[in-house]
Amino acid sequence: MSETVIVAGGCFWCTEAVFKDVIGVESVESGYIGGTTANPTYKEVCTGSTGHAEGVKVTFDPDTVTLPEIYDMFMGTHDPSQLNRQGNDVGTQYRSAIFPLSDEQKAEAEAAIARWNESHDGKAVTTIESGEWYPAEDYHQEYWEGEGQRNPYCMAVIPPKLMKLRKSFADKVKN
Repeated sequence: MSETVIVAGGCFWCTEAVFKDVIGVESVESGYIGGTTANPTYKEVCTGSTGHAEGVKVTFDPDTVTLPEIYDMFMGTHDPSQLNRQGNDVGTQYRSAIFPLSDEQKAEAEAAIARWNESHDGKAVTTIESGEWYPAEDYHQEYWEGEGQRNPYCMAVIPPKLMKLRKSFADKVKN
């Protein structure tokens, strides 16, 4: 039976591209979570005024890739030590956050943050939050596979994240 997690690690195009490369991931949807505006638009979220983070909803087969592995991949492919930013993307919409959908996911999220902190001198600012999920507009879905590979920003940011994934989780990456 499939399981779903929601994480936010900066630009959702980047996080989506990472998880689309993981064996056992069945689907990845970009969207918005953790804010106060119902049905926010990309333009609204980009202002930082809605309180939403750009996130991804990852549906996966836990018999192929485990919840702790998913969270470790998340922590290992973005910079969870940067508060409200990832590289040149600055604002609360780019925060590092995990949005657990169950008590088990919350416990595993806490454990993943602790594992990352243990190997990085306790510097993660990743938060554990709740919120309502809103899918992003259609043109944001599967962005890397289409427009993203012609977008200079994506070409600069996504390949290094994919390299981190391949280096640290080689046995979990699609060929």
